[in-house]
Parts: sequence; C-alpha cells; structure tokens
Amino acid sequence: MSSSLLEPNIQIKKRKMSNVEGHEMKEYTYIVVGGGIAGVTCAEHLYILDPEAQTLLLTASYLIKSVTNVLPLTKTLDAFNVEEQPPEDLVSRCPSVTVEQDAVVRLEAKNKVIHTNSGKKFKYEKLCICSGAKPKVIPVAGNNPYVLWIRDTESVSQFQERMLNAKRIIIVGNGGIATEMVYEVTGVEVIWAIKDKYMTANFIDPGAAEFFRPELGKEKVKKALPVKRRKYTVDKASGDVPFMGGALGPDWHEKLELKGDNTHRVILETEVEVSCILSSEEVKKLGKRVSTTRFEEGSAEWPVYVELTNGKVYGCSFIVSATGVTPNSKDFLAGNNFSLSSEGGFLVDDKMQTTESDIYAAGDVCTPNWEISRHWFQMRLWTQARQMGSYAAKCMWSSISGEEMYMDFCFELFCHATKFFGKKVILLGLFNGQGLDSKYDILLRYSEGVEYIKCVMVEGRMQGALMIGETDLEETFENLILNQMDLSEFGEDLLNPDIDIEDYFD
Repeated sequence: MSSSLLEPNIQIKKRKMSNVEGHEMKEYTYIVVGGGIAGVTCAEHLYILDPEAQTLLLTASYLIKSVTNVLPLTKTLDAFNVEEQPPEDLVSRCPSVTVEQDAVVRLEAKNKVIHTNSGKKFKYEKLCICSGAKPKVIPVAGNNPYVLWIRDTESVSQFQERMLNAKRIIIVGNGGIATEMVYEVTGVEVIWAIKDKYMTANFIDPGAAEFFRPELGKEKVKKALPVKRRKYTVDKASGDVPFMGGALGPDWHEKLELKGDNTHRVILETEVEVSCILSSEEVKKLGKRVSTTRFEEGSAEWPVYVELTNGKVYGCSFIVSATGVTPNSKDFLAGNNFSLSSEGGFLVDDKMQTTESDIYAAGDVCTPNWEISRHWFQMRLWTQARQMGSYAAKCMWSSISGEEMYMDFCFELFCHATKFFGKKVILLGLFNGQGLDSKYDILLRYSEGVEYIKCVMVEGRMQGALMIGETDLEETFENLILNQMDLSEFGEDLLNPDIDIEDYFD
C-alpha cells in the first residue's frame, strides 16, 4: 500500500465543469453513495486500486462507518469491528477521496449526473449506489410516537434516551438486532414478540434456540472497558429532511448505556404479530382486558398498549420495531430504467453492475442476479456489505483500467461471524439446510452453556455448519464444505470431542 495513505492534510484537486443552471458541477472518476459499511469499504478500495483518481463519497449521515480490527478467521470469513468516524479520518487515509455530507434527491443516469438535497450537482464516470436499506416498521404503527426502530446511529440515540425512564418495552422482530437488543438492555422488563415458533429463527435452529434460552432470564454482566468513543456535536438546521444514516455494525451496542428503570426480565411471546397499537383511552373505551406478567404488581397504566394476534394486550413504555429491512432504492428510480427485485433491490450482475450503464450497487440495496454458488445466498448482513463494497470497487476499477476481473471467492460460500447473548456464533454455507428441501442429515454436538455445533450433511458431504462458542472449527468446516469431501466413513465420530478433527483434516 502506498505511503500516501498516512499523509494527512493533502490538498484534494477536483475537476470542475461549467455552471449548469447556476450551480457549479464537479466531476469525479468515481462517486459512491452511502456512508455505511458497503460505501466506505468501496471508497477505501477504490483509493487502494486507483489512488490518482478522484473519488467522491456522498453520505446523508454526519458520521461514516469504517471497518477496524479485522481478524481473519478463514479464507472467506473475517471478524471485525465497525467504528463511527468523522469524514476527515477517511480523507486522511485516502487523500484522493472527498466526502460530502449530503443526500441524493435525483439521479440522471443518461447524463451521469447526481442532484443532492443542498442543490449541488456531481458528474461521474462510474457510480456505485450503497444506500443500504430502511427498516420495515410494524404495519399498524403509522406515525405513532411510541414506536421506534433501530437502524442507524441516530435511531440508537433515540432508543438510548427513551430507555432512561422505561420500565417495560415490547420488542417486535426475530432477527439479529432484536436478539442483540434483548440481551443488551438491562433494568427493564421485555416482552419479546416473534412470529416464529422459536427465537432468532433467521440464524439458528430450534436446538440452538434452546441452548440460548437460559440466557433470557439472566441480567447481563457489563464488562469494565475503557471508553474510547468520541463525542460529536451536530448542528441540524430546522426544516431539513431526515435522511437515513449508515446501517449499524456488528458492535453497535458497545459502550452504550441501555439501562431502564426496572428489574430485567424477558417474556417471550411466540407465533404472534402485532394486531393493533392502542392508547390508554382506547383500551378503556374498547373494554380491552390488559394482560399482566407474573412479575407485575397491581394494575399499572402505560402510555401505550399493544394487542397481539393471540389476544393478549400488553402495556409498555415504548415499542421497538425490528422486523427486517427493505432496500433503499427509491431516490434513484425516477426517470431511469433500473431492474429491481421483488423486494425492491437493484438487480446486479456478476460484476455488481445494475441495468443502467456505468452504475453499480453493493450492500443491502442490491440483489444478485447471477447464477449463485450452491453454498452462498444473500442475507443483507454487515459481512456481505463489506464483501460487496470491496468487490464493487474492483469491478469499477477494472472497467476503467481494462483489467480482467473474476468473481470474488467470498461468493463461493455464505459465512457470517457475530455474537448472540455474549457467545461467538459462526454460520457457514447452508447452515439451516436452506434450499435442501429437508433432504439432509444433521450431526450435533452440544455442551450446555458451553458450545453448540451443528453440521448439515447430504450423502456424507458437509453442506453447512453452525457453531456457537469457542469451537475453533470454522476453518476446518469451511474447507470441508468447499472441497465436498466424502465423510461417510467417519459417521457421528466427525464431532466426537475425543477426536481432534481440526488436526485430522489440516
């Protein structure tokens, strides 16, 4: 890597075009839209590949998300942290990258021009849209002030503020953020409403859910860590349109005080959805019978009530909607000819190109439209956002430089590293038997409170794996999935704790 990565305060030169409709239009070789993990990774890698080219990163948020402390776990999987940083940090590392805090309001794909909320215009040679996704809010929520969602830094700040005086919250959703939140909040009673039969169903199986279930009743023990988080003051002009910031990273809850004004307890309501949201007056007028928990003393009056499809009505301090996301593509569609997936993501080919010339997309806002590998699929996770952002940068550079570019190896195997309830979780390949139509066998090793290891097998060959705890088996299992070795002769001994399979297959 060039030593110029470490040189701060380098003057950045931009090519200027003639005024158009009273606004000076600046031209860049590359423009990346989005200050989240995919966008920042794309901008960083464009600098590494093409350090002389002028790159613009447009971000609606006042902070950007940078990947730090990368720890390789396998050939395809890294563990990493995501830090909020001011744009100046990125510019000091990548001097030919300019960062503008602004939001896109219109794209002229034919003329290769972007219009922003502040009235500026930018022209590009290659554009990468990394605008992420927006939360799916509970359908019956409307604009209810007691319903919050968690997606970006600003929404977390609102959540943290509401937690100060909260006694009970209702969390609706069963994905990664909902699971992390149930574990991270303290000093509050939690009603966790999920539509599935068991918790965290997008990531784990019923057996792993039972492995984690004892953690629901525990008060989280906070570790004494040095606080390195910087404080920023933001001057938000009145009347500004609230634009979505970059998606949270894997450690969004670190160093946040998420403590309420009550004793921590979790009540899990399964196979339910929110039927309606009611005020205290509406509950009385409709004669609704309010459900109580076994911990509740007397009949408290709550600012908001939730009626679930099982007929129960719970009062709470506020509601958190964590029911998934939809691609944030609408600001780029008017007057253009993008092809979209059924959920609204930009369809991209195996070079991350959309159906509009010289426009690429990466991260949550895109949907792969190529023949994907047998053991890979999209889940719109921060791991994939980073991988796609890096690969999109390579594809943009190769298009300009004329260099041949091959599909990145990371798309051969689905992989994700995270933590649930404080325990390391590794997902590889078809970890829940995705697409196998239940025609598979499972090998399982389970030690209560210590580890949970599941291998998905088809005719003696490993197709996926789920590992909870410090198993150190991820590299071995990755190799076994990729090389499709016939393991029939080992049978159940593959997970025999007395056999060191890590050494055996290395």
